[in-house]
Amino acid sequence: MKYGLGEAWGQVVGTLEDFRGELIHPGDPSYDEYRQVWNGSIDRRPGVIARCTGVADVRSALAYARRTGGPVAVRGGGHSFPGHSTCDGGIVLDLSPLKGIRVDPVRRTARAQAGVLLGELDRETQEFGLATPAGIVTHTGLAGLTLGGGIGWLMRKHGLTIDNLLSVDVVTAEGELLTADEEHNAELFWGIRGGGGNFGVVTEFEFQLHPVGPTVYAGIIAWPMEQSPEVMRFYRDWIKDVPDELTTAIVHRCLPSLPTIPSELHARPAVVVVVSYSGAVEDGERVVAPLKAFAPPMLDLCTARPFLSLQSMLDPTFPHGRWYYTRACDVDELTDEVIDIAVERGQAIDSPFSLFPIFQLGGAISRVDPDSTAYGGRSHGHAFNFVGATLGPDGFDAQREWVRESSKALEPHQAGVYINFLTDEGSDRIRSAYGATTYDRLQALKQKYDPGNLFHLNQNIPPS
Repeated sequence: MKYGLGEAWGQVVGTLEDFRGELIHPGDPSYDEYRQVWNGSIDRRPGVIARCTGVADVRSALAYARRTGGPVAVRGGGHSFPGHSTCDGGIVLDLSPLKGIRVDPVRRTARAQAGVLLGELDRETQEFGLATPAGIVTHTGLAGLTLGGGIGWLMRKHGLTIDNLLSVDVVTAEGELLTADEEHNAELFWGIRGGGGNFGVVTEFEFQLHPVGPTVYAGIIAWPMEQSPEVMRFYRDWIKDVPDELTTAIVHRCLPSLPTIPSELHARPAVVVVVSYSGAVEDGERVVAPLKAFAPPMLDLCTARPFLSLQSMLDPTFPHGRWYYTRACDVDELTDEVIDIAVERGQAIDSPFSLFPIFQLGGAISRVDPDSTAYGGRSHGHAFNFVGATLGPDGFDAQREWVRESSKALEPHQAGVYINFLTDEGSDRIRSAYGATTYDRLQALKQKYDPGNLFHLNQNIPPS
């Protein structure tokens, strides 16, 4: 029997006597607070929000979901672009109370529960001069980022987040608690590394750590938007021979109104290179010097800084509550045609909050056997992510149209797409993200662990 909002949900939830966490219903004082997710354009009203305190609560909530037949959303950090971490009239398994982190500085590993945010993990690991590759915004949920692959500022040196994942604890649709790693439930471990939340609720992750920081050479370098053609062509040629320690992104946007940016440059259209060098600071200065020298930038904030400062640098660009609409794709290389499209779409930006980063891939990512994880796109050169953003509904339709036109312009050059950047775009886009062979293998795995497709609020892979 399926329940919607209201009294029926409350009656059923009342039978969950073994649930130790907080159950939040429509009408409760905290309901509107806890139903909100990062993307302000998503406005959904779940029937109940189950704030889980441990594995037992997850199992209890899943048993309830199986009984009632309502939709199930799983939320770690709530950063899903299309809002998959919430639902209308169903149950939200809110894992945000699960904040446990344990760092082993001798083995250089960390265990983190599913409610941990990227910045929270970084703070703990940096106490020992260690880090694992994990994203570009500190308030992103570690769980969702990892399950989709995990691109970030350390990826060209140390790989994706999933390339540093050692094991997971996962609760299946039937409530079974499993450990998955290279030796136990290896096929499930393969699928979890890139297959998203299709196979269960991961409650804890174990990561490999690497010596990083505490000081790195990083920051942004910006030129006026009208210089985009020459900046992009120089950038394309420059990054061909840079070491793996360097990870960059080139971004078209209006400069934000931040204290670190001179007021006369606020809202100025610009082409920006974001730099992260994870090796010695003096080596980073040497590697980045040609970029700074080819044309005088109007803004240079690239310098030695704490690793934690690098990780939080883009937080003001993606705050909670703004309205976001995205489209994304990978390309193999920045050809002249791709650069021309990027320049034209950058010059068409007319919102102070819209932007599109083009992430530099390659390095360690491309040296991992593509069959060892479910992640697609290890051979791709760059990942585009067009982000239309506004403070609220005013002007949102125009930004959404800019995103769609930008994505359409790149269609002839698309090589695939990063699954964490997808919105609700249909099964063909999901299949293209993985490729036919990997997709079929994921479907077989889905059939084994979730034949009823209980976990379908994701980039869904239906059972075979």
